[in-house]
Amino acid sequence: MEQMKIGFVGFGEVNTPRDVVERKCAEALEVVKGLGYPVVSTAPVADDEAYEQANRAIEELRRERFDLLVVCVAGWIPAHAVIKVVDKFRFTPMILWGLCGWMEGKTLVSTADQAGTTGLRHAFQEMGYEFKYVWSVIGKPAPADELKSYADAVNAALQLRDARMGTMGWRDMLLYGTMADGVHVRSQIGVEIEPFEMLEIYQRIQTLKPEEIAEGVKYVRENFVFTAECDDKPIADAVSWALAIAERVRRRGYDAISLIDVDGMKKLMGIPPAMIFLLLNRWCGVCTIPENDIMGAITQLMVRYATGQIAAYAEFYEFFEDSVLAGVPDFIPMEVTDGDQIIKPSTFGLLSTSLLNVSKYKTGKVTMARLIDKGGEYVMQLETGDAKAPPQWEECGWEPPAPQLPSLEIFPDCGVEAFAQNVSSQHTILSYGDNTQVLRELCGLLGIEVL
Repeated sequence: MEQMKIGFVGFGEVNTPRDVVERKCAEALEVVKGLGYPVVSTAPVADDEAYEQANRAIEELRRERFDLLVVCVAGWIPAHAVIKVVDKFRFTPMILWGLCGWMEGKTLVSTADQAGTTGLRHAFQEMGYEFKYVWSVIGKPAPADELKSYADAVNAALQLRDARMGTMGWRDMLLYGTMADGVHVRSQIGVEIEPFEMLEIYQRIQTLKPEEIAEGVKYVRENFVFTAECDDKPIADAVSWALAIAERVRRRGYDAISLIDVDGMKKLMGIPPAMIFLLLNRWCGVCTIPENDIMGAITQLMVRYATGQIAAYAEFYEFFEDSVLAGVPDFIPMEVTDGDQIIKPSTFGLLSTSLLNVSKYKTGKVTMARLIDKGGEYVMQLETGDAKAPPQWEECGWEPPAPQLPSLEIFPDCGVEAFAQNVSSQHTILSYGDNTQVLRELCGLLGIEVL
């Protein structure tokens, strides 16, 4: 999609010295340009009686498309002069930014910026504008982080309107929390959900050339570390499915994908999809999640567009007194892997050779996110925690010696009790760092409640 642009317009009363208003707006404009998006700007607007400056600003701003309007108040100004301009862009998200005064020696000099913004905030709200209110403080840096979070959230919301996810199959294992209503998702969040059949992919595999598969096998052996000798066949099987699915991913322009796992790949084909997901992540760069987890994939896209990270999934295994054990029984993307991606040939239950990823997650501060449908309304569970290396453990059922699955011991900042009482799925979506601010902004734009 076309890159997001930010519009910028400053305001200051006719009685405030013009050079002061221009200086302050110019400094604010440089901050906005530093957010990483192209900027469309116009000269500051004063409250002249004939609205000549307001009309000039409207004309200049209309010359280029922008997706977010920064309304920069550099001093007191009657609200009507601001509304005259911004109401022409009433369906565009806005930032109402009040600047501040400055010190001359021991004397504070104020242009009454917050008199202007406080006269506008309620009016913006009553007029139904989608906006964020921020203000500068004398002697402190500009609120660039708040501006950046909101701009990134607007950008994420725009990308979601163009996003498309593919799901091979539907409702693996008859799970409940993985499903989603396609119309509701498309309307409120923007993601197009596109199911496709295993048969189509199976038929596509029959058309692959042996040299294509051989090249894929060579790629796997060169780019992954194996803990034991492995025949070419299980690798070739996974490569074949990955090549066939990748063709559809590229043709249909998917940004995320989920596959029917237990009731499909394992039960019908005898192929655990771990290596398939690993290759789709590397070859196509899509978000990947198993078990037809539609809600999980949508959460992944929200997190990815808001943070720029791959947004890996994890599954809860145990709750401890102060922490939770979260891991995966199959794969983790390259972006969240600490060191090499390590593959262990193993068996589980009735399955023959499984190509299991036994790599290590990166540790550090993480944000856990999960979108849920609560009585027809979308809600996001959002929590931060410290992710540490897990204790030694194993999942029951693997061929001895059982592998150490990729996992983390996460200490939720809210405590396990509070976290557990809101948890709503076996899957959570991880990103590194504290990303709650930008995700809260995105949820606000999409009308999603945050837990």
